[in-house]
Amino acid sequence: MKRFVRLLCLALSVALVLCCAACGEGSNDGDATAAAIKLGGIGPLTGDAAIYGNAAMNGAKIAVDEINALGEAIQFDFRAEDDVNDAETATNAYNTLLDWGAKAIIGTVTTTPCIAVSAKANTDRVFMLTPSASSTDVIKDKDNMYQICFTDPNQGIAAADYIAENMAGKKVAVIYRNDDAYSQGIRDTFVQEAAAKNVTVVDETTFTKDTATDFSVQLTSAQSKGAEIVFLPIYYQPASVILAQAKQMNFAPTFFGVDGMDGILTLKDFDTSLAEGVMLLTPFAADAQDERTKSFVAEYEKRFNETPNQFAADGYDAVYTYYAAMKQAGVTADMDAAAVCDKMVATMPTISVDGLTGTGMTWKATGEVSKAPRAVVIQNGVYVTP
Repeated sequence: MKRFVRLLCLALSVALVLCCAACGEGSNDGDATAAAIKLGGIGPLTGDAAIYGNAAMNGAKIAVDEINALGEAIQFDFRAEDDVNDAETATNAYNTLLDWGAKAIIGTVTTTPCIAVSAKANTDRVFMLTPSASSTDVIKDKDNMYQICFTDPNQGIAAADYIAENMAGKKVAVIYRNDDAYSQGIRDTFVQEAAAKNVTVVDETTFTKDTATDFSVQLTSAQSKGAEIVFLPIYYQPASVILAQAKQMNFAPTFFGVDGMDGILTLKDFDTSLAEGVMLLTPFAADAQDERTKSFVAEYEKRFNETPNQFAADGYDAVYTYYAAMKQAGVTADMDAAAVCDKMVATMPTISVDGLTGTGMTWKATGEVSKAPRAVVIQNGVYVTP
């Protein structure tokens, strides 16, 4: 009987050792997971603006994988939520990410949802870095909100300056969406700068979200006033309709867009020949020959079977900006979101990042990035530098 008890005790001891070893292995895995900083992403993954959101989140995923492969102290656990380009849905997505344990957010991708979410994040003290929401209202009076993209005023000013310097003397018409902060903001600074640079704006017409299916009135007005350039501070969906209807009318001005036009070449069922000669401002061109761009484009095409647009590059740069700032600030995964926010707010104005969308990018304490947009023209279905 005593021998049986000794054997039983020995068996239990072995079992306990094995159990402890197993528990220890599980804790190591758990520690590895816990050591990753939870980084959330918000953008339109479905709906009319999905080209923007999917591109930004896909670019972010590539950057996360590259950074994690370095094996350094900064590791990311990334999760993206869909906001269908809607403010209320974006707020719900933000809450979902906080419940998940997100310590910081990439997003939102588009302006109107970003304005709503950034206000809530400011109250909650959650740091946000938007890849592409360019309105100044996104960052206004919010020390925790930063942008990767250049702002709407910069786009409007740069577009007017480019036309003044390279297309002097030509008459310009403007078609913009008056119920969208993005479009309205770019239009405002464009018109102001155009007047200062003696660019002749002969016509201005507007539309709304609900009337973005027929532009015959706007195009007829621009054509009747002799517009040689039509400035489109709008997104690619209504722009695609404008280009198609202009061709039907035999109206062939130079169409000049901004970063919201990026994505038109990959719009489903769009005849890309309609975009021939279209000009737009973008900080990224997939045909650039620097090694960073070539490597990113190759990886993106391998993973997602398409050429990355500016929004993909913005998402990629957003992650690397987080990496640079968190590394310098000494952010760790065990910090809560508010502590991370404090460190990011203090550090962002002090860093410089070389990215796909700009070299030596820096940030003002107001959240605005310092980098310059450039003009490209669509030729044979690709962007080229004019």
